[in-house]
Amino acid sequence: MNDILKILGTWKFWKELFLMTFGMMIGAAAVYYFLIPSKLIIGSVSGLSIVISTLFEKIGLPIKVSIIVMIVNAILLILAWLLIGKEFGAKTVYTAMILGPLMDVWEWICPWEKLMSPGTSSVMGDPWFDLLCFVLMLSISQAVLFNINASTGGLDIIAKIVNKYFNLDIGASVTVAGVLIVCTSFAINPFRMVIIGLIGTWLNGLIVDYYSATLNRRKRVCIVSDDHERIRRYIIDKLVRGCSLYRMTGGYEGAEHIEIQTRLTQDEFSSLMAWLKDNDIHAFITAGNVSEVYGLWHKHTKKEKIAAKSRDDLSCF
Repeated sequence: MNDILKILGTWKFWKELFLMTFGMMIGAAAVYYFLIPSKLIIGSVSGLSIVISTLFEKIGLPIKVSIIVMIVNAILLILAWLLIGKEFGAKTVYTAMILGPLMDVWEWICPWEKLMSPGTSSVMGDPWFDLLCFVLMLSISQAVLFNINASTGGLDIIAKIVNKYFNLDIGASVTVAGVLIVCTSFAINPFRMVIIGLIGTWLNGLIVDYYSATLNRRKRVCIVSDDHERIRRYIIDKLVRGCSLYRMTGGYEGAEHIEIQTRLTQDEFSSLMAWLKDNDIHAFITAGNVSEVYGLWHKHTKKEKIAAKSRDDLSCF
């Protein structure tokens, strides 16, 4: 309970809560204004919910898309818990469950019917323009969410299940799950709209791949300084990261130095640079982006890393 209260009392928690809500607000607007009116089905939980809602409407049982979105996401979260385990944290639960209610908020603010011109079947009047507007707004939403290590949930959960039980990599799993959802739109849409949906799913996949690569990016930092021991202790004790030490000889003066190499997140790199400046530590630093990091980086928890800091081996990342 004390740990929860500490988290609730931090600025980071409230900032990320606001950003998640803001990001999902944009995503909800994209679905509500550009998918629902045109019944354009993209490979996502929202697309599947539109199909289900339309089928219920045809048999005289109208159910709002927002309600179905919330129900489907709740079912997927339960399946993820049972079939995958505890891989989906509180951020995924929060973002997945607020999408439906936020769509209702947009309906309350400005129903999409008010934005439609007479004789048109969508807000933009053309499914291709609806698709482009949806992808643009979704990219903004995902940029906000991925920046704080969050996602929209939904399709991610389906992809994880496909990935685990059909041995497909996560990229292929997202594609398979998205295509299967788009194919359900044959029940409500003509062939042309299904093709547009498939193209939209492909574009969405490109966006997700781009932001996933950005999310996984790390900084490979090389530091040469006479205060290498202080820097090493800061990396291990404060940033709780491993590092490697290399003896090197400067080519200009021929002096021997110690070079420190480490892998850091962008936030950790910023903290390191601020600490060096605050402590007036002179150092020669180079930093480059690394798209993937494997090994102990992902396998150890924060506590395990702290416990490991007293080991002699400083080459683990």
